Parts: sequence; C-alpha cells; structure tokens
Amino acid sequence: MELDLAGAELKAVLNRLRRAQGQISGVIRMIEEGRDCEEVVTQLAAASRALDRAGFAIIATGLQQCLTEMEDGSRTSEDRDEMRGRLEKLFLSLA
Repeated sequence: MELDLAGAELKAVLNRLRRAQGQISGVIRMIEEGRDCEEVVTQLAAASRALDRAGFAIIATGLQQCLTEMEDGSRTSEDRDEMRGRLEKLFLSLA
C-alpha cells in the first residue's frame, strides 16, 4: 500500500513527528539529569500522543485515498477489501 501524502498533509505529519522526536530527546535528558518521575512520564505521554496522532493522520489519508480510488473505479472489489483489511490492522495497531 503506497501512501501519497499531499504537501499540507505531509507537512503536518512531519511536524508531529519532529515534535515527538524533540519530546523524546527531552525525556532522555530528563532521565539523565535525574528529574522527577512525574515530569518524565508527562513528557513521555506527550511524545506518545504526538506519535499516535501522526499515525492516525497517515491512516486517515490512506482511507481518503482509498475512497477516492473507489469512486473513480480504479480499484477492484478485491483490491478494496484487501486495502480495507490492511488499513483496519494499521488502525488497530495504534488503538
């Protein structure tokens, strides 16, 4: 399954991933500095949410592309069923 992210969608996903990357770096630094457990876990939860949101945005884009391809008839019924199953597995892996 290839995903064609448009400019704005790609930028939003990359921004979320960069934010998560920064938060994870912050968590590592906090642990190395011996910071408070509650602060570390709060930052870790924020990074996790950013990663989840990036994943959901990618899945939503895949669903949108699948629907568009269904409407224009470029996918067979078997292709659509296979794509649906793969997207469902991806979605559940984030849930």
